[in-house]
Amino acid sequence: MCSIMGYCGPKPLPDAFLRGFSETVSRGPDMHRILDLGAGTLAFHRLSIMGLTETGMQPFLRDGSAVVCNGELYGFQKTKQALKDRGYTFESDSDCEILLPLYFEYGTEMFSMLDAEFALILYDGKTKEFLAARDPIGIRPLYYGYDEKGVIVFASEPKNLVGLCASILPFPPGHYWKGGRFFPYCNIADVKTVCKDDLETACVNIREKLTAGVKKRLIADAKVGFLLSGGLDSSLVCAIAAKESKTPIRTFAIGMDTDAIDLKYARQVADFIGSEHTEVYMTKQEVLGNLETVIRLLGTFDITTIRASMGMYLLCKAIHETTDIRVLLTGEISDELFGYKYTDFAPSAAAFQAESQKRVRELHMYDVLRADRCISVNALEARVPFGDLDFVRYVLALDPQKKLNTYGKGKYLLRHAFEGQNLLPEEILWREKAAFSDAVGHSMVDDLKEYAESCYSDAQFEEKRKQFTHAQPFTKESLLYREIFEKYYPGQAKMIAGFWMPNKDWDGCNVNDPSARVLSNYGESGT
Repeated sequence: MCSIMGYCGPKPLPDAFLRGFSETVSRGPDMHRILDLGAGTLAFHRLSIMGLTETGMQPFLRDGSAVVCNGELYGFQKTKQALKDRGYTFESDSDCEILLPLYFEYGTEMFSMLDAEFALILYDGKTKEFLAARDPIGIRPLYYGYDEKGVIVFASEPKNLVGLCASILPFPPGHYWKGGRFFPYCNIADVKTVCKDDLETACVNIREKLTAGVKKRLIADAKVGFLLSGGLDSSLVCAIAAKESKTPIRTFAIGMDTDAIDLKYARQVADFIGSEHTEVYMTKQEVLGNLETVIRLLGTFDITTIRASMGMYLLCKAIHETTDIRVLLTGEISDELFGYKYTDFAPSAAAFQAESQKRVRELHMYDVLRADRCISVNALEARVPFGDLDFVRYVLALDPQKKLNTYGKGKYLLRHAFEGQNLLPEEILWREKAAFSDAVGHSMVDDLKEYAESCYSDAQFEEKRKQFTHAQPFTKESLLYREIFEKYYPGQAKMIAGFWMPNKDWDGCNVNDPSARVLSNYGESGT
């Protein structure tokens, strides 16, 4: 990961900009630079992943223009060669050095050409204008706001903008900003034509596209590791990577010290694929002691995001402190495409599809946000193979009737796609879904809820929750998280659309907790 900021107006640069920039040093601890362009300022904290020498340091400058980018541009070597054929020269091995030549050649059309997860801020030296853009899913973070002078400011995280901008909002994924307006260049969740591939053809394509998504994310000049929960999604990513790697991959798993569910499955996968495996245990004291830290680094009040972040944050902290790994592959974005436990209750194929599209559009506020912050705050970079653009487009376009759980097993298409490939033990391939926040050990969520209950009487809860109109807390746990959020991000709750919850309009889903444990179909998920 890296951290970028852009102040899109002439000096004097507010002191709050410099203070805000210092808040995300952990995203890029290797090098730091602030560039005064006269018409504005670009700032960059670097985490060296591609092109490790100083020549890869940003902002990149060319013919009076400049760019900062937090991103990975997959397949950039081919594009770089095409640009060389047009007469461009390059000084580094960084993928992001191709961005200015691309802009010179194609303008804002370049964004739809990128196979990438990225957030960038660009200064056009010819027009003296700034522009910014973000990848179609929002895997890389970008926020914006206006300072007291009315100058727009862009930054990797909301904490960069607290004290500088009165209102902080997420930059919409799949858009670019230019001349004071946002323009859509890619609506990844919009399916224009339904794909009618038969079941077997669909599964072959799912297998091949996911494999390609993993392979391209193994390329890095820094060391790569893998988060392994023992669930289907992370296990598939690790198994594919192990098959493609010449040496054993390194996998990492975490669980509560009292009742870890996932650790035994993660160990089973690690033994099967031959990975160098590390287990980390966390305690009730660590969970409660890091709660405020986690909410501050996340910048959210959402219940399920915070719960799921406890294990991920502590695991990534251990990886940062004990290894030289800089890149982590994870299993996010599978549920949104193939279904959650609650989508088993979808009343129709159309309802399933609408829910899937909604979840993909909102990913940047929930699971993607969690992975980015927990990993980047520990000076690591997240890569998400299930978020590969070609893969996402294909799965979203598949006939939703095939994605409904009419097979007696959720995520059947994904499981069947890898059936008979000998990548995973059959027990893992067909294991019931368990949410990460539950599978690290049911005691973790129980400990958090118990602690929240001790913080408020019933009367205090009813009184305090009423002060919030947007996403009003509905349990003592949600109130506790909201009050901690407001301590660090006062008045900024609208950065998050609301609480991630199952679709309460569906029979069987009108529940008061986001955990799959409260659903009637949880079954053997937590064993």
